[in-house]
Amino acid sequence: MVGLLFWGLTTIPSLTTATAASKPRGTESPAPSKSAAPISDEQLKVFANALDIVSQQYAEPKTSKDLVYGAIQGAVGSLDPHSSFMTPEEFKELQVETKGKFSGIGIEITLKDRKLIVVSPIEGTPAYRAGIKAGDQIVKVDGTPTKNISITEAVRKIRGPKGSHVILTINRADFPKPKDFSIVRDIIPIHSVKARLIEGNYGYIRVANFQDQTDRDLRGFLTKMRQQTPPIKGLVLDLRNDPGGLLDQAVMVADEFLGHGLIVKTEGRDARQRMQFNAHPGDPGDRDPYLPVVVLINEGSASASEIVAGALKDQKRAVIMGTKSFGKGSVQTILPLADGSAMRLTTALYYTPSGKTIHEKGIIPDIEVKDMEESQGKTAEKLRDEALDRHMRGEGLTDKSWDKPLSEEELKNDPVLKKAIEVLHQWPPKGLALQPSS
Repeated sequence: MVGLLFWGLTTIPSLTTATAASKPRGTESPAPSKSAAPISDEQLKVFANALDIVSQQYAEPKTSKDLVYGAIQGAVGSLDPHSSFMTPEEFKELQVETKGKFSGIGIEITLKDRKLIVVSPIEGTPAYRAGIKAGDQIVKVDGTPTKNISITEAVRKIRGPKGSHVILTINRADFPKPKDFSIVRDIIPIHSVKARLIEGNYGYIRVANFQDQTDRDLRGFLTKMRQQTPPIKGLVLDLRNDPGGLLDQAVMVADEFLGHGLIVKTEGRDARQRMQFNAHPGDPGDRDPYLPVVVLINEGSASASEIVAGALKDQKRAVIMGTKSFGKGSVQTILPLADGSAMRLTTALYYTPSGKTIHEKGIIPDIEVKDMEESQGKTAEKLRDEALDRHMRGEGLTDKSWDKPLSEEELKNDPVLKKAIEVLHQWPPKGLALQPSS
């Protein structure tokens, strides 16, 4: 979808005011914040003196903007692996990724052997209508060669205002020579949720990340699955390799399966970062409290996906299966700056309903099943390449219509999902105490 996954972003301060986007069904603690000593005038003088020396004596000329941005990057980047500084362009890209839509042509791209390759066009988009196909190599964008281009730079070049044109020069196996495709950009929706039915009347929902439309899209698939004849009798919620996203979306997704109790709480120095988020009863027709649920996680599941898994595990609403999650349990608040840049700053830690911290601990699955089980000794890189190849051939788990059931043949490439379905067939699992969410 011509975009980058945003890593571990968990709370956006409305992108204008602090934590406003993170407050559904949450309550703040009134405890005062603990302020550190302010930066002294003497320290500011040392800082200004250092920048002045660099600007005058460094071997190559640097603008004051370069030096100030570099100084902020150095200061914020030294705090922890998840805090960072964003230029105005990077901040705009983040806003695009969390809003659920952007202006572009509608293709998923990747770098393979240092070549820019189309993973797949999104059905119904300008790229799809123009005839772009999975496996196409993009050799030029508006006449500029893509050799050694980064994904970020490719995204920047291909995206643009609605109604504008972009020319992709495509090399395809059956082309005698590369061919130009002139494509008019349009608004492209980003879908972070995909789904399939599973033979035996079960459901499978995959959440790739948590952005503005995630809960709405998930609820839509749940509604369709409940309206099946007969309705599904079990569900697999796949959060593997989900790097996270928006806190409010994680809370709402967990709330789709819970009717009461704590979902997550945050603790930080600032009182505004001390919050707790609770499930609410909602309309009884909106959920099935007895629906068996298996949640899949692995070491790539982080942040918002860990909040969902932790809540459903601690509230004994679902079986968690896979391998221990990443352990990224810190809250990053986006703090805009005057010139359009922003800081992504760690401001708090997450705690699951049982009071356990996620940070550097992760979520421990109830049933451990490794992603590479039955992989015949293949490396993780080889498995990823095989999965990408299947996706490019339209053979990935979510590449077909949601209402076309997954077959045994498709499941053989995913032993973890296959095991999850076995657990649903034998529900309830032995040795695990589960309870409905009323």
